[in-house]
Amino acid sequence: MPKNEASLSPHVLIFPLPLQGPVNCMLKLAELFSLRRIRTTFLNTHHIHHRLLDCTDNHTYFTRYPLLRFDTVPDGLPEGNPRTGDQIPNLLNSMDAVAVPIFRQMVTSGGPYGPDSENPVTCIIADGIFTFAAEIAAEIGVPLLYFDTISPCGLWTYLCLPKLIEAGEVPFKDDNLDEIIINAPGMEGIIRRRDLPSFCRTKDLNDRIIQLVLKEDKHIPLAQGLIFNTFQELESPILSQLLNISPNIYAVGPLHAHLKARVESLTGPEFRPETSTNSIWKEDKSCISWLDAQASKSVIFVSIGSLAVMTKEQLFEIWYGLVNSGSKFLWVRRPGSVIGADAELEIPLELSEGTKERGFIVKWAPQEEVLGHPAIGGFLTHSGWNSTLESIVEGKPMICWPYFVDQQVNSRYVGEVWKLGLDMKDTCDRAVVEKMIREVMVLKKDEFLETAAKMAELAKSSVAEGGSSFLDFDRLVEDVKTMKITRK
Repeated sequence: MPKNEASLSPHVLIFPLPLQGPVNCMLKLAELFSLRRIRTTFLNTHHIHHRLLDCTDNHTYFTRYPLLRFDTVPDGLPEGNPRTGDQIPNLLNSMDAVAVPIFRQMVTSGGPYGPDSENPVTCIIADGIFTFAAEIAAEIGVPLLYFDTISPCGLWTYLCLPKLIEAGEVPFKDDNLDEIIINAPGMEGIIRRRDLPSFCRTKDLNDRIIQLVLKEDKHIPLAQGLIFNTFQELESPILSQLLNISPNIYAVGPLHAHLKARVESLTGPEFRPETSTNSIWKEDKSCISWLDAQASKSVIFVSIGSLAVMTKEQLFEIWYGLVNSGSKFLWVRRPGSVIGADAELEIPLELSEGTKERGFIVKWAPQEEVLGHPAIGGFLTHSGWNSTLESIVEGKPMICWPYFVDQQVNSRYVGEVWKLGLDMKDTCDRAVVEKMIREVMVLKKDEFLETAAKMAELAKSSVAEGGSSFLDFDRLVEDVKTMKITRK
């Protein structure tokens, strides 16, 4: 028989989009819940969970959280699928067919987390793209919170898409990408066509991603609240707009800094100050020793994240720009990130010599540790939201080369609104790369570092006791404990 609803202890089930960024971010939220003694189940796909265990110490690290457990579902894709950014529509379709029925069975009557189980789920936290979560949460009568791990400014452009289509701003009527967008409240005078998410450049409104986003737009308001990995001092105007969509907004980020602050505030032998990287790629820590030998703020860090890809031509343009800039550089070149470069690349002598003299290349790096290293003076990034926040926390200026979805929006805000770096979108030319590196690392170095340091202080203050994100997380915890269950 179902338990008395009033006697149920809170049990949160967190279901992330199975990609490095969302998993990393939502796993930190799961750890924060666990620190507050809330039973939490983290639902991963088989593929991601196996990679997580292979690449990190999480199989021992999470033994420190007795109320945190992992469960898995298949994503339905063949093991050899690269699961890169261009595969996301296929991943979502496959999960709809394979993972969603299993998830539904897990949380309904007879399932391990259903109302008849020993510890039934009392709240679902799902990635915002998982529109199926609204229907399943309603079916079992438990509250749903959506957690969009992209930026709030990025999500807001998603939510403005119906209005942009109705007003005729999307699809674009011509090729002028610098035309200012009008029908995005709160972004007036900021967002140009080229700064909208990459999928807005399609001429076909039946495009799979456009249709996915329009479906998400209808489901987001069905949740009892929205969780964001951001802080009020960074995105207050956008968060105010989002209150028109949801009655409860929880800005609890930057989550990696928030978790670190909460762990460090605890005492007792069961805790240690360091936190896990949650990486699904093997980290090469030899780059830290190399950084230790470099001068303060002398190295530009380069990474396009876990999903973005580039052509061989773009690879060489960035490479020449790095070498010609004269700066030291640490470059993460993820396996599979260069299209058609499986075979050995023919590297011009000047690039080979320049890299030996001033560069260091690894397949993957411990990014939080790298960005926090005193030798790093700037970050050439794809503008993924986790990377952007990690750079903000460490006070490192950015050169933004966005790849897709919210990254176009993020890069505009970094350059135009927050003044934390330069936006290099829609170009990949060695002269531009060189010029921007020189601006960030030499010509405007002090100016950028000063602005970045001020924002870093605001970020750290937000997760300290009494800060905006600290208080929002405490409010989230209390709401999770008291949210009404309406099982039929």
